[in-house]
Amino acid sequence: MLAWRVEKNGEPHEVMHLDEIPDPVPGPDQALVRVRAAAVNFPDALLCRGQYQVRPPLPFTPGVELCGEVLAAGEEAISVAPGSRVIAQPVLPGGAFAELAVVHASSVRPAPEALDDAEAAALHIGYQTGWFGLHRRAALRSGETLLVHAAAGGVGSAAVQLGKAAGATVIGVVGGPDKADAARKLGCDVVVDRRAQDFVAVVKEATGGRGADVVYDPVGGDAYTKSTKCIAFEGRIVVVGFASGTIPAPGLNHALVKNYSILGLHWGLYNTHDPAAIEECHRELTRLAAEGAVKPLVSERVALDGAAQAVQRVADGTTTGRVVVTLG
Repeated sequence: MLAWRVEKNGEPHEVMHLDEIPDPVPGPDQALVRVRAAAVNFPDALLCRGQYQVRPPLPFTPGVELCGEVLAAGEEAISVAPGSRVIAQPVLPGGAFAELAVVHASSVRPAPEALDDAEAAALHIGYQTGWFGLHRRAALRSGETLLVHAAAGGVGSAAVQLGKAAGATVIGVVGGPDKADAARKLGCDVVVDRRAQDFVAVVKEATGGRGADVVYDPVGGDAYTKSTKCIAFEGRIVVVGFASGTIPAPGLNHALVKNYSILGLHWGLYNTHDPAAIEECHRELTRLAAEGAVKPLVSERVALDGAAQAVQRVADGTTTGRVVVTLG
């Protein structure tokens, strides 16, 4: 089969190479899946750089989520039916940027019928992260104000739609007019172009000086620091990631004085500590997709041979919504 391989760490466009390798063989509790679509995530770039919390052995194939067709299942994977259309996370070091992938049976879930292959591939990690961040960690309530950083990006766009579905007023922060247009189409009530506006002032004006009840931050750096200046009394800042490359050092005295919470979110831990919650979340996301409340914004669909450049564009922050590698 054809698969992208990383044999040394570095920038994605430099270290990813498309090679012919042997077809993978599933274990007893695994399934073999023909990849129909694989969403590009920022962690794919971190994997290439050797900077992700999980470091698969070299060589490896990036790609952490997919939509595909089950070809075969191991003898212990009795819940996985061959021929079914599913979403899943591949078993590294054999990632999703390949014609075939092996997945654990426990990670396999029915692909929502309301979404096509590319949309379904982009649903799982980003929307699960958003749902757990907003509901399990921040307990977002209808009528509250949600501030989303990188609101037109892959993770942020999911949080915008989930926030609107929960009845929140959503303020989206983006970088540039094209991303501002995308954020408006996603449903943001207020859009701030950080290159031209001070989002702290906009949030205070939009909330009558109260501030945002919940901040969803996959960026870190200045985005986090400035968010502490416009967080409401009993507000919650959800730390999702550090796409800016800068990990902030929070002033705990400031959190004490202003009475707000700083909440970390590592979604992958739920696979270990509460897998039933992930299944519950998938059912909820499938329902929301069927109702049209959520629909991944797929801005680019690229062929398999374009995966390396796609990962690099996501790493560079030049994309809007989700970029998906399609193998239809």
